[in-house]
Amino acid sequence: MPFKDKCKLCGRVLAYGYLRRCWKCGQYFCLDCMVPDVTTGDTQRMTCLNCARRMVSPKVENKYSRLTSYLKFRKAFTDSVRLTLAQIDGIIGDNLPMEAYRSNDWWANSPDRIHSKAWIEAGWRTVEVNLKEGYVVFKRIENSPKATITKERSENHPEKPFQPAPARIKRIRKPSKTKLAKLYARIKNIERQRRNRLKR
Repeated sequence: MPFKDKCKLCGRVLAYGYLRRCWKCGQYFCLDCMVPDVTTGDTQRMTCLNCARRMVSPKVENKYSRLTSYLKFRKAFTDSVRLTLAQIDGIIGDNLPMEAYRSNDWWANSPDRIHSKAWIEAGWRTVEVNLKEGYVVFKRIENSPKATITKERSENHPEKPFQPAPARIKRIRKPSKTKLAKLYARIKNIERQRRNRLKR
């Protein structure tokens, strides 16, 4: 009796001769549920329909993920960030919904919403929303990892006063006597050549 197995996609039970292994996920599928490799078109490398769909379809990215990465970057430099709504549009690469321009509730720090999760995950919260002038002020959350590290450092080691690096004053080197003599001789030769041209 030939060995049989179940196709992982359609569920049909077939002999191993009718099943092929997907090179991407390693599971067995019937020939109806497989296609040649999507990237190369190689018929020897068969891919299941699930893996082929994942390879072809673009990755779905959160609309506000760019705002998260921007705020994570700014976290290294400052404790508060003031952004206009137009700047936020530019950062996310799309327009904010109309509710963001009309309602202060849209800017509430609730982790259940996708847009507010963008700045909460980055370690920020909104402290001021001015829709008339069209700006939002974000403030860094105190218990974020960056803040705790700086607190520990300040407790262990007292801060030293700022000392600027010593400035290097460039010395203007005087040209040597031989260089001066050569330059003087060149100038004299140029003057002689001009006089000779004028005489002719």
